[in-house]
Amino acid sequence: SGGQKEKLAYTVLAASLAYQFGLEWGSVRSKSFRFVVIDEAFGRGSDESTRYGLKLFSELNLQLLIVTPLQKIHIIEPYVSMVGLVTNEEGNQSRVRNLTMNEYRELKDKRKA
Repeated sequence: SGGQKEKLAYTVLAASLAYQFGLEWGSVRSKSFRFVVIDEAFGRGSDESTRYGLKLFSELNLQLLIVTPLQKIHIIEPYVSMVGLVTNEEGNQSRVRNLTMNEYRELKDKRKA
């Protein structure tokens, strides 16, 4: 099924990152490089597969920069501490705001009201 293929892809990606960075499951080495950019990898996948991938990356103690539309933010929220929110309200200039998750939630609640 599609979900199983997604989980396999995340497992292969996590294993290749562990190999490339010389990581061991559950160990934290201060001298290893652990920054990974993930560009729209979670947009089309299931919520379950997204959680699976994020849990794998978390177990490797990776620092993630996740570029994704807001449709998966409810899944990603527990795994991130900051959000770089890009908006283009007037259609002519984009604006980037760096927000903590609490600031993001407050902004989201204000927009709903």
